Amino acid sequence: MVSYFVSYSVRWASRRIRLGRVLLNSAEFLNHSPNPWVKYDDPCSTSLLYPCVYQERTSGEVCLSRIRNQRKVREIRKLNMVMGEEIVIVGAGIAGLATAVALRRVGIRALVLERSDCLRASGAALTLGPNAWLALDALGVAHKLTPRYPVRRKARMMNVTTGEVQEVSLLRNNKGGPITVHRKALLVSLAEELPSESIRFSSKPISIEAQAQEGPYTIGLEDGTVITTKVLIGCDGVHSFVAQKLGLAEPIYSGRMAVLGLAMFPEGHEVREDVLQLLDVGKRGGVVPLNDKEIYWFITFNAPKGEAIPEDPQEIQKQVVENYAKDFPPAYTEVVRHCDLSTLTMTPLRLRLPWDVIFGNISKGNMTVAGDAMHPMTPDLGQGGCSALEDAIVLGRHIGKSFIDNGKLVPMAVAGAIEGYVKERRWRAALLITASFISGRAQAGGEGGWFMKMFRDSIFYRFLFRKFMGIADYDCGKLPLMDDQNKTH
Repeated sequence: MVSYFVSYSVRWASRRIRLGRVLLNSAEFLNHSPNPWVKYDDPCSTSLLYPCVYQERTSGEVCLSRIRNQRKVREIRKLNMVMGEEIVIVGAGIAGLATAVALRRVGIRALVLERSDCLRASGAALTLGPNAWLALDALGVAHKLTPRYPVRRKARMMNVTTGEVQEVSLLRNNKGGPITVHRKALLVSLAEELPSESIRFSSKPISIEAQAQEGPYTIGLEDGTVITTKVLIGCDGVHSFVAQKLGLAEPIYSGRMAVLGLAMFPEGHEVREDVLQLLDVGKRGGVVPLNDKEIYWFITFNAPKGEAIPEDPQEIQKQVVENYAKDFPPAYTEVVRHCDLSTLTMTPLRLRLPWDVIFGNISKGNMTVAGDAMHPMTPDLGQGGCSALEDAIVLGRHIGKSFIDNGKLVPMAVAGAIEGYVKERRWRAALLITASFISGRAQAGGEGGWFMKMFRDSIFYRFLFRKFMGIADYDCGKLPLMDDQNKTH
């Protein structure tokens, strides 16, 4: 009996010593980083529970892995298996981080749950229109990005069959033109505005239960943690778990796929700073220089539903060069060959039907969705990320006003605020989905034979394209001002 007691005591003390070492290492990590879960020159970030390990790949700085011994992480989490939060946001993409920043600026702390072990930067780059920059200005992060990237003043559209080139101005009156940025840079700029404990990585929800019509909500995570929250916001992408809980119809396949990536030229390149698009029957490619050593490229093409996507990035790259872009100019395929394979993405293009957004359950009590979880759309007008930023400001404004008026989050008042958000966003989102789909079909110019090609080359780009781009001339508004006593610390 004595020997058993001694053995048990030794094991108990050993576990506590190991746990103490993990906490000490985490404390040292916190003390030596201005933002503990962001390594500013790397696309990956970490939390207190997930210090990352870094190394160099041929493409540059890329995150390697989480902490080596996951048992230590689980020991920490066992100490706090049940958590209570005011607001939980599912997904640390553009919509999720921007919403968290918007809420913080009106005095509300939100916890962001991200299923990955670091910030994901899939997509390489994205183009942000004037509407997005107004939103970023309201979030207080626009100044971090605008000095680093040029304004795109015009686009050149080249018919690869005839060689004809059209130039289209991208400047929007006095509102400037679009700016293409690294997706990683945008995510990090947003994440820097949040306290380190605001994002919980490796946190995948597997259950959501409402305790009443207006909450609170109980969220079960894959690791066994249970979180209760007054407000739940789903920013978890096209296949949103929160949208499923709301009963929103699944997004549909658009009939097209996209491949995109970031090409690296260590010795520099000579591509002009215009946006260049290459048009073929049922295909559209493009290149956008980000700086003198990096070029963002993409290609979209018609594809049957269910077409297999290769798992090997090299195979995807090969298919682009030898199949999808085989008729494109050699300069384009040369860009593809220089692609950093870690940025290469191939994905089916999906959208939520506009009437599902107009008439569907975008909210229920104090649960709602934003970004792609609400309105996935094709990328043909570059409004996916832009509209996600709009959502963040509008949602932050409505919930923020309720919080400031009541001095706290009152469930019934927040439910009314969310209804106001949904009412403001429904028709705008439906318009963006519809315009993006029509624009994509018109620019593909393949299914209607000679008529569609004539319509694209002679009518759409000359007379309609600028009107479609005018959809970016939109101001989603500002966030409400707080009294000093309501500010978060």
